[in-house]
Amino acid sequence: MATNFRPLGDKIVLKRMEAEAVTKSGIVLPETAKEKPKRGKVLAIGEGKLLDNGQRAKFQVKKGDEVIFASYAGTEVKVNGEELLILSEDEVLAIIE
Repeated sequence: MATNFRPLGDKIVLKRMEAEAVTKSGIVLPETAKEKPKRGKVLAIGEGKLLDNGQRAKFQVKKGDEVIFASYAGTEVKVNGEELLILSEDEVLAIIE
């Protein structure tokens, strides 16, 4: 990831996990049949949401966390040839521990 790429506010940058190529029963899926994964690894976080009192809210996720997010969450971007997703912390549904 580019070192000059930093999300703002409550935004999170993540990289989607690879889609499953084989089903549990052993069927190999072609590219067109693969569903976009709803899991990703957090690469960077912003400074936090600006609260009414002027302070920043603390993030619940941190760099390196593996998370699950909503199906149509975020905005896909390409940075240095790498496909990334920028989304709000509100769009993260869970942290995988």
